[in-house]
Amino acid sequence: MAHPCTHSYPSTRLPVFARNIVSTSHPMAAQAGLRMLLQGGNAVDAAIAAAAALTITEPVSNGLGSDAFCILWDGQQLHGLNASGTAPKAWTPDYFHRKYSADAPTPPKRGIDSVTVPGAVAGWVALSERFGKLPFGDLMQPAIELAERGCAVPVVVRQKWAAATPELQSQPGFAEHFLPWGRAPEVGELFKFPAAARGLRAIAESRGEAFYCGPIAQALARFAAQHGGALTEADLAAFRPEWVTPIGQDYRGHTLHEIPPNGQGIAALIALGILSNFDLAAMPVDSVAAQHLQIEAMKLAFADVYRFVAEPGTMDVSTEQMLDPAYLHERAKLIDRQRAQDFGAGNPAKGGTVYLTAADEGGMMVSFIQSNYMGFGSGTVEPQFGISLQNRGHGFNLSAGPGRNTANLVAPGKRPFHTIIPAFLTKDGQPVMSFGVMGADMQPQGHVQTLVRLLDHGQSLQAACDAPRWRFDAGLHINVESAMDPATVQGLKELGHQTRSIDDPYQDFGAGQFIWRLGDPGSEGYVAASDPRRDGQAVGF
Repeated sequence: MAHPCTHSYPSTRLPVFARNIVSTSHPMAAQAGLRMLLQGGNAVDAAIAAAAALTITEPVSNGLGSDAFCILWDGQQLHGLNASGTAPKAWTPDYFHRKYSADAPTPPKRGIDSVTVPGAVAGWVALSERFGKLPFGDLMQPAIELAERGCAVPVVVRQKWAAATPELQSQPGFAEHFLPWGRAPEVGELFKFPAAARGLRAIAESRGEAFYCGPIAQALARFAAQHGGALTEADLAAFRPEWVTPIGQDYRGHTLHEIPPNGQGIAALIALGILSNFDLAAMPVDSVAAQHLQIEAMKLAFADVYRFVAEPGTMDVSTEQMLDPAYLHERAKLIDRQRAQDFGAGNPAKGGTVYLTAADEGGMMVSFIQSNYMGFGSGTVEPQFGISLQNRGHGFNLSAGPGRNTANLVAPGKRPFHTIIPAFLTKDGQPVMSFGVMGADMQPQGHVQTLVRLLDHGQSLQAACDAPRWRFDAGLHINVESAMDPATVQGLKELGHQTRSIDDPYQDFGAGQFIWRLGDPGSEGYVAASDPRRDGQAVGF
């Protein structure tokens, strides 16, 4: 990596240096995490407090009814946590085909029948119990205060709030809690969420038990039944987050770590494994050749991910088979440097929002992501405790057609294919960077583009964060950020990429938070970069 202050692209941000640091997509959430560090807490305490605060400051992207994932370095080794929720016991393909349409390909996009068991709160509790220092109730206090006192709506959040309102305003509980003005808020208007404050207090006082076995669980089950849903108290009580071993891919002397399936993090690992067969460092960083290779590698990765990835016990192939170096070498041979292609899945059996990161002077580094999936998730909000529910059930398949991912068929108690993925970078078994790039299927693409800039081209952290990005859509279609060099865009078009320039960065090009370790903990500390595509901030001391 270049000198941390070296910068090549227009930005509103500068890197932040500190021994204790928190970087999130909203300043108030970052400060909630910093408050825990100042109280003697560690990076896990900071991450949980920031995550809880984000449910209030960025309700478009997450809520108390979200899912979550985490990768953390405890000072000695990496740990992974899968806190994505499971399908209600009543969910089968027949359940949805009888209620909706016999040929429906997926569960509904919105509404109560898109809601799986919310996992985020259980994830907070699991992290706190295993690694936290402060009392769990203390971690909820900043979020409770924000919900009761209110927080001013910032620019990017307001844009997405307004965009989601027409589709969701008729969903149960949505207008009551998110349209108290009778419309979406304007920039600077004060958003208060007293129902969520009640929910947060109940979570704080019970260390999360109220959510899964107490009054919140009872309220969620009543709410679901009232609106024709299947979620029950038994579904909530049965849920447990899962500690997992992160999977990895070596690249340029470093190792990228991701959470294993049911998430799409393996897509980034596949793409890097393919790119390791090319000398990207010999190409100019923003050249057509370098971007073309990354786009094609990402297409190949997604072709396999969409075909094979699901909950691990149901997959037709293993992650080891999908990451086999010989297999990825053969996949790399399919790339034509002179033209764009539409790739199908391979056969690996031969051989997937808000993101935050925190680090402390003791050496603990936390990469954490939580999401309600699409903006405001299902759009439904349980009114007593302000539980804004995700729509992760939409990620299941309902039928097994040619080329479809039969491993991802809906089933009782099963986790759907997931898009949210935290990431972590090590070198020689030691931590280097805790990071993530939120934004649906942009996430693995953002991981790959950022790492190529850092490891192949030696760009600084903030520069790699700020650089213009592309996003593979489908077939030969890609979106490119409006700031991308017109000559690069034209060159990609000449190779056959069907490009569309987009000004909206919120989902289309992701938003990242990055913490890079500068030296031994407690000595040189860390440098953090926060993406200018969101309202966020890195803070530290």
